[in-house]
Amino acid sequence: MSQFLLSLICGISIGIIAGYLGSLMLTKRMALIGGPLGHLALPGIALALFYQFNIFLGALLSIGIGAIFIWYLKVKTEISMEALVGLVFASGVALSFLILPIDKAEAALVGDISLITFFDLLLTIIITATLFLLVKKIYSKMILIEISEDLAQVEGVNVKKYNLLYLIAIALIVALEVKLVGGLMTVAMFIIPAASAQNISRNLKQYTRASTIVGSLSAFLGIIISRFTSFSAGPLIITVATLFFILTLIFKR
Repeated sequence: MSQFLLSLICGISIGIIAGYLGSLMLTKRMALIGGPLGHLALPGIALALFYQFNIFLGALLSIGIGAIFIWYLKVKTEISMEALVGLVFASGVALSFLILPIDKAEAALVGDISLITFFDLLLTIIITATLFLLVKKIYSKMILIEISEDLAQVEGVNVKKYNLLYLIAIALIVALEVKLVGGLMTVAMFIIPAASAQNISRNLKQYTRASTIVGSLSAFLGIIISRFTSFSAGPLIITVATLFFILTLIFKR
């Protein structure tokens, strides 16, 4: 029961921040970046499993290095963000399968909620609370950057700094999601709640709130169902989120 409560609180916390940031990712048309970054976590996961240290720290290490490298290339080149992410993550995935133990591959790819410890929960709460405040602070400026970088610069917005903060926020959340849904499905926790919220919202305030609620409910129900079935929590969370999306189509505004 204590392990279940740890998993439940951890999952809800991640669902809240993933839904909130997902609403910004969908608005900025960067919806698919979370997926490649999730795959980029695989080299770190492989190292963590090989040397037997915390998976989150391993995932954060490789994602952090990858995110900073992507940001650096974006500043130095004219290549699109999507192309840069694809370039970096493909290299990371290739490296991970050279060192990832085959018998540990399932936990790395689809997650294992039973691996969450009290340390993971404490770290998750601290990071999600910090990121929620950070995203709330930069949200309007990131929207302005999406509308026009030139206009944002005229308004005194440091575009490079905010893009870096944005990438760091995504990287941290993806690293948290790895234990919950694995490296393959991280993008779904961002996008499906945001897409569901978009169907039923009339304004930005409703949109961000609905995305946060769908994200947290999906995690909550997925973990609850996993408790009473033989299915893994990760795929169930994504399945529940997808059902929410289908349901919102009925009430689409």
